[in-house]
Amino acid sequence: MTTFRRTLHILLLAVAGAVLLSACEDGRVYSRFVPAPVDGMEKNDTAVFDVPPVPASGRYRQEICLRITAAYPFTNLCLQVEQTVEPGRRVRVDTLDCRLYDADGNVLGRGISVFQYGFILADVYLQKGDSLHVCVRHIMKREILPGIADIGFSMEAG
Repeated sequence: MTTFRRTLHILLLAVAGAVLLSACEDGRVYSRFVPAPVDGMEKNDTAVFDVPPVPASGRYRQEICLRITAAYPFTNLCLQVEQTVEPGRRVRVDTLDCRLYDADGNVLGRGISVFQYGFILADVYLQKGDSLHVCVRHIMKREILPGIADIGFSMEAG
C-alpha cells in the first residue's frame, strides 16, 4: 500500500470516528414527533410523550417542536403542556405561547412547505430512574385548528 493510500485511509478513519463521537455526545435522552389529525387538531386532541427512566440525576432541557403548514390560520399557537414525574406523581402545567410569524408576516420557522419550530420549556430536575409523562394540547379559542402537521417533544441532559 502506498504512503498516500495509507494516509488517506487513516484520515478517513479519523473523520468517521470524529463523526461517530460527536453524534453520541449531544446529551439527548428523548426525541419524538407525533402526527396531528389530518382534518385539524381539536381541543380534546392530545399529543402524549412517555419518557423512559432517565439514566442520571440532574437538570434536563426540554423543547416542544412543531411542524406547521400554510393552512394554519394564525400567527401564534397557545399550548398547554402538562408533565407528570414518576414516581411521586409530581405534576407541572405550563402554558406556551408559540410565535410562528413576525409582525411583517414572515415565517419564524425553518422549511419551505412545512415549517419547523422549536420552543424551549423550563428545565426539569429529575432523579436517576425518574420517568416523565408529557401531554400537549392546544388552548386556542377556535375548536379545530388545521395546518398542524406534527407535535414533538425532546429532552437532553443539561
